[in-house]
Amino acid sequence: MINETHTVSVDDNQKIEIIGGSPLEGSVNISGAKNAVLKLMAAALLVNNKAIIRNVPRIRDVEIMIKVIKALGADAEWENESTLMIRNTTDLGYAAPDELVREMRASAQVMGPLLTKVGRVQLFQPGGDVIGHRPINLHLKGFQALGAELIEEHGYVYLKADKLRGTEIHLDFPSVGATENIMAAAIMAEGTTVIRNAAREPEIIEEQNFYNRLGAKIRGTGTDTIRIEGVTELNNKEIDYTVIPDRIEAGTFMIAGAITAGDVTVTDMIPEHLEALIAKLHEIGVVVEVAADKVRVKAGKKLDPVDVTVLPYPGFPTDLQPQITALLSIANGTSVIAENVYSSRFRYVDELIRMGANISVESRSAIVRGIANLNGAKVLASDIRAAAALVIAGLGAKGITTIEGLTHLNRGYEKVEIKLTALGAKLRRF
Repeated sequence: MINETHTVSVDDNQKIEIIGGSPLEGSVNISGAKNAVLKLMAAALLVNNKAIIRNVPRIRDVEIMIKVIKALGADAEWENESTLMIRNTTDLGYAAPDELVREMRASAQVMGPLLTKVGRVQLFQPGGDVIGHRPINLHLKGFQALGAELIEEHGYVYLKADKLRGTEIHLDFPSVGATENIMAAAIMAEGTTVIRNAAREPEIIEEQNFYNRLGAKIRGTGTDTIRIEGVTELNNKEIDYTVIPDRIEAGTFMIAGAITAGDVTVTDMIPEHLEALIAKLHEIGVVVEVAADKVRVKAGKKLDPVDVTVLPYPGFPTDLQPQITALLSIANGTSVIAENVYSSRFRYVDELIRMGANISVESRSAIVRGIANLNGAKVLASDIRAAAALVIAGLGAKGITTIEGLTHLNRGYEKVEIKLTALGAKLRRF
């Protein structure tokens, strides 16, 4: 059984109150990568023995994925505070519960593994953050190219494949989820599959490493062309895998240090994963000292404006766009943020405006005219990264900021209040 004493609070009525104006100082350790862990949990459905996944953050999305996996017939147990064990059964199901799929988009990542393992999958169109139109059509086109039969009706997707065959697939957009799902479906397909215009995120390299330990033959992740040579079977070995640090959490704390004119060292991270953010912080006038597995951020009161263009990795990450917008709202001049990944990512802007920010949104761009300081206000988080941006804004603001919608913060950040308090932040959850 999962140790319920460690599960994450999901009370929608909870709030965080932040008294802004205190510089953050000290060191903060980064948890395992949310966007890697969730995909590796889905990938574990292909393990013939058991999978031990280490450095797993205790966040709400992980708890939801545990429920998805258990509903499919696999077992999932916490072995300790950050280690998860997943073991399959011989009678794995093919349909995840609708209510879980509606709640979290990452549940769609079970499609590729189930298509390979069971030969069919049924899924309600997945939900998650409301940050723009994020259809799974690229996933489905990839599955069809491999030979799967697709039926879509009444909000459900049904896929069936007696035999998958390798082929060449060119993605219209370098979708992370589609790249990962197609990789999983192609592992045991007959022949070779080539994915062109593939996503290049570090989390995809994690999946290649994980699958190759099972006996898969995948190469090329981290580039825009991935080749998968189909194998006839996977090995029966137990897999023990430690997840990379969360680059988005690391970036969030770096920006939090900057907005408070603080001195923060972010440890247990991979700086190479955040080169785009580090470059922008340098332009803004923040001192960033990079070491092998940590980054020190030191900022003064004066911040310069910059233009930011959000692009797929290795470009500036969309998951750090709200946070850097909060920072630039107090820069000395006008910045332009161009969002090229999610169409509705600027939903949080109205909440920053409540705090005094001068931001206008035009189509997929935000024009941020810096002001002297933000002021505390009552605000509402609409998604995970919006919640992080509002926390950052509250830390840098004058007065008290009260943030509602903490379910979103719970979904993506582990022990965020504890970590911020240790850095000197004044906040409480109630």
